[in-house]
Amino acid sequence: MPLKDTLARVDADLAAGRVPLARQRLRGLVSSYPDDLTLRRRLAEVYRLYGDRAEAGRWSYLEEDREAAETSAFEARYPTAPQRMRALAWKGPESLAPTAFAREHLAAVRAACSDAMGRPVDWDALPSAQEADGMGSTVTGFLAGAGCLVAALAFLAIWVNGLLALFD
Repeated sequence: MPLKDTLARVDADLAAGRVPLARQRLRGLVSSYPDDLTLRRRLAEVYRLYGDRAEAGRWSYLEEDREAAETSAFEARYPTAPQRMRALAWKGPESLAPTAFAREHLAAVRAACSDAMGRPVDWDALPSAQEADGMGSTVTGFLAGAGCLVAALAFLAIWVNGLLALFD
């Protein structure tokens, strides 16, 4: 469905009091058009109807005239740079942002995330939640080691069984 048609449906949903449906449509639009700050602003307005300051701050984070209380609530809900980077749901380089303010804030979040991860990250390859928390490599390493141990024991059991059958 074209952008204008979907926005018309959002307006109709809001006028009819169907706020959850309008929110869902706007979330889909922001996902499809992550660099459209107008859509993000409208989604923030819908979250204000819910009284959800953190989500309103999330979606207005790239706006120069954002509310400080909402920004603080967003930063409290997503306290680490990798969490904020995933929450902002941006795609592509910062240069796609239509304003200098948005470009600066996107670059700052990405740089903080790179520092936290100890390696360069970009908006198209976000670190997973487990990787960002430092748990992904530990759990993956443990599972890989356990799998290798099971395979080695199975090989050894088959070898011993074959050896015993040879002398039987």
